[in-house]
Amino acid sequence: MSLEEYKGTFIYAQQVDNQISPIALELLGKARELAADLDDKTVTAVLIGSGVEGLVDELAEYGADRVILVDDPELKEYRTEPYTHALASVINEFKPEIMLVGATAIGRDLGPRTSARVATGLTADCTKLEIGDFPLVAIPGHEAEQKHKQLLMTRPAFGGNTIATIACPDHRPQMATVRPGVMQKIEPRKGAKAEVVRYNPGFEPNDCYTEILKAVKEVSNVPDIQKAKIIVSGGRGVGSKENFKLLEDLAEVLHGTVACSRAVVDNGWEPKELQVGQTGKTVRPHVYFAIGISGAIQHVAGMEDSDIIIAINKDESAPIFDVADYGIVGDLHKILPVLTEKIRKSLAEKNA
Repeated sequence: MSLEEYKGTFIYAQQVDNQISPIALELLGKARELAADLDDKTVTAVLIGSGVEGLVDELAEYGADRVILVDDPELKEYRTEPYTHALASVINEFKPEIMLVGATAIGRDLGPRTSARVATGLTADCTKLEIGDFPLVAIPGHEAEQKHKQLLMTRPAFGGNTIATIACPDHRPQMATVRPGVMQKIEPRKGAKAEVVRYNPGFEPNDCYTEILKAVKEVSNVPDIQKAKIIVSGGRGVGSKENFKLLEDLAEVLHGTVACSRAVVDNGWEPKELQVGQTGKTVRPHVYFAIGISGAIQHVAGMEDSDIIIAINKDESAPIFDVADYGIVGDLHKILPVLTEKIRKSLAEKNA
């Protein structure tokens, strides 16, 4: 493999029902940041689907210099084999130096299969990406062996008990899947246009092509916590499902959204869609209330970038206070009703 042949930063622009998924725009923002430190500063979005050319301009506005369009009737719905064939063919043809995929349900299926198809490595569920040297510190006497401008991919490891930084110095592309909500999209460049490259590797259905007989869409009434500006999140320390009423009351007066830790979901108190953390969702609200949450690294990984973190816990040595901007040590059952009432009265007086 000639590494010099591989140039540019590519992202897989996931679309569902002919709508760009938010993760694609987040990846474009990170791709532009990474490309600024590389020799080839071109950012390319790979758009795969059927009748999706109308989405090109949106990708351009959010940072794509070029869009490789793979449009074919076989790609109308996501299916593993044709989509893997499409993305792997693009990689083999256009040779990107970096290939980013969202760690969504689709991306977690597509990314590993594609990396195996093109014989490169993949770092999954990354929380940080940057360009740097590998090894991070040159080995004495082997400084010449240190490689520069490598993609350094950071992710939680060993159940979140440590953080690993991984590189792929000997193979291309350098591939990573990135958790939704971790990276930030750029401000749209209104009117921006991208070069469009139409590419179709050809699709011949085989035994691995599944047939979709029926698609059943479920309407969820659970709010999307990744869009919330104020989150009131509870952990095991809340005590019971019934006690979450205290959090709901606070969230209501603040026009916020209730969320929770993994322990709460495991106990069946709240649905999985509300879970924040390494195995849940990553959120960036303006205000994050961590109530009865110990502050394990697995949870902190999903909320540490909140603008303001307010922790309420009866254990003054709880790790959550290490990341909190404001901390209250005490019984949440006594604190929350008083806090909620004072906020309600303050808002009422302000609006009077």
